[in-house]
Amino acid sequence: MTLIAVIEDDAPTSQQLRGWIAAARPDAQVHAWFNRDEAEAALLRERYDLVLMDIELGRERNAGVALINTLNKHRPGTPVLVVSAMPAAIYRSIMKALDAWDYLQKTTFEEADFIETLLDILRATKDRSPAASAPATAAAPELVLDPLRQGSALWRGQRINLPLTAQRILAALVQRKGEVVSYEELYQVVKSGRNRDNIRKHVSTIRDAFRELDEGFEAIENIPMRGFRWSGP
Repeated sequence: MTLIAVIEDDAPTSQQLRGWIAAARPDAQVHAWFNRDEAEAALLRERYDLVLMDIELGRERNAGVALINTLNKHRPGTPVLVVSAMPAAIYRSIMKALDAWDYLQKTTFEEADFIETLLDILRATKDRSPAASAPATAAAPELVLDPLRQGSALWRGQRINLPLTAQRILAALVQRKGEVVSYEELYQVVKSGRNRDNIRKHVSTIRDAFRELDEGFEAIENIPMRGFRWSGP
């Protein structure tokens, strides 16, 4: 059985998220936690297939950060989907650094966006296995990418730290190597924030992640007023 934790201090929001999960995955068992202490105890006790969490719980502004650190230490590899009112422009990069799988900013996404992200992550965790990634790494290409698997992206043998949304944008660019991928086409692979500014922020996140490994990375070209183009391998 799929086991999911919803860590959210606002009761109506928690109930709404649990309702959406039940609609998408009626077979899943969902545990609801409303404060850091209860949530932390549960994360140490149970092995969840997915953890949804807010960053701010009660008066603890960064309780979610502490909980992600707990998971990374005691339950490494557990998928985390952050659902928070905190500005995505600021907190998405922080969550990326903590290995959260994706970030949805409250009031900027709809039920369909949430469900699609949820199902993407659950499919990815179901498909994860060392054997699945072995054939891809055996050939040692410069770029290895699976937009449904967190942590699978490799650049010249090194792991690229990218959230799932950024991986989907990168995959869309790589699939059309040498061609301009328009903003309108990239809107189709993001869950929320379907505007040019948000796409540019995601592309900036991708570039920064590559440049952490390769300072000379210049494979993503900005085509003014149109979109972006992948010119790398």
